[in-house]
Amino acid sequence: MRQVTLKAEKREKTGKETAKKLRKMGYIPAVLYGKALEPQSFAVSYSEFEKIYNRFKGEAVIYTLEFADGEGQRRQAVLKEFQRHPVSDRFIHLDFQAIEEGETLELEVPIEFVGKPVGVTKGGILEIMIHELTVECLPKDIPDKIVVDISSLDIGDSLHVRDVKVASNIKIKDHPEETIATVVAEEEEAPAAETTTS
Repeated sequence: MRQVTLKAEKREKTGKETAKKLRKMGYIPAVLYGKALEPQSFAVSYSEFEKIYNRFKGEAVIYTLEFADGEGQRRQAVLKEFQRHPVSDRFIHLDFQAIEEGETLELEVPIEFVGKPVGVTKGGILEIMIHELTVECLPKDIPDKIVVDISSLDIGDSLHVRDVKVASNIKIKDHPEETIATVVAEEEEAPAAETTTS
């Protein structure tokens, strides 16, 4: 499990105007919440967060939020949701869930596909339906990723959530019958319709 430290600035004021000012100053508005925690508003450096996000993209990450309030408060959390601007695609808000010691949490873990499906070597096309799975486990058991071997998939075969094997201390929350990947036959181009002249 990847662990990184991210500096956090507490913010007393909230609202759209405050959020706009923060973004202009190079920050991303964020909130931290948890079962035994009042929602806490803060902000993080855009460049610092983007650097971490891009570096560990495709892996599950635990963030240690280091609050610069003079008290040296540190809080471990996972990124639950983020919002991007519909035009610029820049991050505009982050939601973090605090990690409580001894309590399980749910989070999405990326899938890493390995192997070349036998059906692809026969001319089939691999279609990926799901790129991550929702798991429930203790923080110490969070996997960086879930490795799935798809080399045995032939044309017409599908891999479902129920087919994925994980450690006994990890529970997959997605529906067992949901399709993760499938190999389909390459569609042949339909012959052009004949035209007749009168």
